[in-house]
Amino acid sequence: MTTHHTRHEHGENHELSPEHAPRMEWAKHAPEVYKAMIRLDAASSKGLDPLLLELVKLRASQLNHCAFCLDMHSKDALAAGESVERIIQLSAWEESRHFYTPKEIAAIELTEAVTVLTDGFVPDEVYERAAEHFEEAELAQLIAAITVINAWNRFGVTTRAVPGHYTPGQFAH
Repeated sequence: MTTHHTRHEHGENHELSPEHAPRMEWAKHAPEVYKAMIRLDAASSKGLDPLLLELVKLRASQLNHCAFCLDMHSKDALAAGESVERIIQLSAWEESRHFYTPKEIAAIELTEAVTVLTDGFVPDEVYERAAEHFEEAELAQLIAAITVINAWNRFGVTTRAVPGHYTPGQFAH
């Protein structure tokens, strides 16, 4: 499954590194878990703004270094109307706050706190800021969506899911 791509720059061909193979196709070997994840993903997304949801999925995937999910959610965000500029700036959002609404920043902060639990807990001030911008039911959905993308990231990173082949809507059910 290793393919070689070429990058064209100023009329020259540059051979890119070979594509790695996945460690396993986990969905094929654990189909009931995969189906449950699809249902959980759909349930956690209900009622959330699609662009905000993609920002959350992208930020968690950046923190977890999940290349497959970064590929998928950057393409999904673009397809949903997100700007390239906001996607690029997301990894440095603290220096680029003016690209995002206060509600989006609260969601991004909560995403980071829930994703990086090695600091011990989700700080009260981060939770309270999110609670100021989200009604309780919407906040519950946001917490669920953050938890679900973290689960997807862990499947993707552990099994070395290969990025670059996703097209928006590919997994729509």
